[in-house]
Amino acid sequence: MVQVTFVVTLVSFCFGLVHSAPVALKPRAFELLDYADFQISDGVAGKAAAEANAVFVGKSHVPIHPFDNVDLATVDSQTLDDMQTMREAAESAETDDFDPAIAAASGAAGDHTGHSFEQLTEVVILADALQVGKIKNKVLKLTGEVQVLNIKIAQAQASGDDTSDLEDSLAEEQTKLNTNIATDVKNAGQTSQSVV
Repeated sequence: MVQVTFVVTLVSFCFGLVHSAPVALKPRAFELLDYADFQISDGVAGKAAAEANAVFVGKSHVPIHPFDNVDLATVDSQTLDDMQTMREAAESAETDDFDPAIAAASGAAGDHTGHSFEQLTEVVILADALQVGKIKNKVLKLTGEVQVLNIKIAQAQASGDDTSDLEDSLAEEQTKLNTNIATDVKNAGQTSQSVV
């Protein structure tokens, strides 16, 4: 009888420990996505900075916050590689998809033979929407690049390494990002078209 009571008490005690032990919550991990699943070029212009931050940074009203409350010096190499892969996908979309699509639409708009006024108007509207989408895509690409550089700087500082080259690159990319954000804000409300 004493043994049964002891076993029941021991099991109850262990069960209580398991349920009362605090569990450390791990921040949401950055998730590698295909370009079509994270692109921001559909919709309208004007909020590209917030949309891009939701993908690569966090601190946004959008419910995706990959780096909220994360010490950037602790970001693992796989996450950094995944971010770089996604940034490169956005860059490829710009050069491999947006540029040819805009050129094709603009070329069609310049060729008046055999097209009605309505057809030409539609082509011009498409070319404009693609250009607006390209700017939003540039904001996405540059936001990814700036975040990658911020992580590299944090990691270099944590290791005591020189960050001057990284900081120079960051300043250059931040300037490009600010220029494209300003263009997106200027385009606010205009239709934006993706290439996927």
